[in-house]
Amino acid sequence: MHKIVVEGIKIYAYHGCLKEEGLIGCNYIVDVTMETDFAEAALTDDLNKTIDYVIVYDIVKKQMAIRSNLIEQVGQRIVNEIKKEFPALKRLEVKVSKLNPPMNGNVEKVSVIITE
Repeated sequence: MHKIVVEGIKIYAYHGCLKEEGLIGCNYIVDVTMETDFAEAALTDDLNKTIDYVIVYDIVKKQMAIRSNLIEQVGQRIVNEIKKEFPALKRLEVKVSKLNPPMNGNVEKVSVIITE
């Protein structure tokens, strides 16, 4: 089995339960780990035989632009769209991290991880 990892996708978005979060927004980081078989791509040098990570980035960017109260929902939408685009995936993990969440404390980030 092979892995393709797209790490540190930095996006400014407007998710959150607070009204202010929808107006002000904040920084997010998304990591996507995909298990697949890219042996044929490695032999043939053919992008069509593997996962195009530019498409993965575009899916993340598009889904992060759709406002949600919960990053859990955003993460699940990303998972659903990647699986739809690449049905041959053996395993998929998406991590969505909200940096400096509005809490009564010093918290670097809050993350959700969805594995399917």
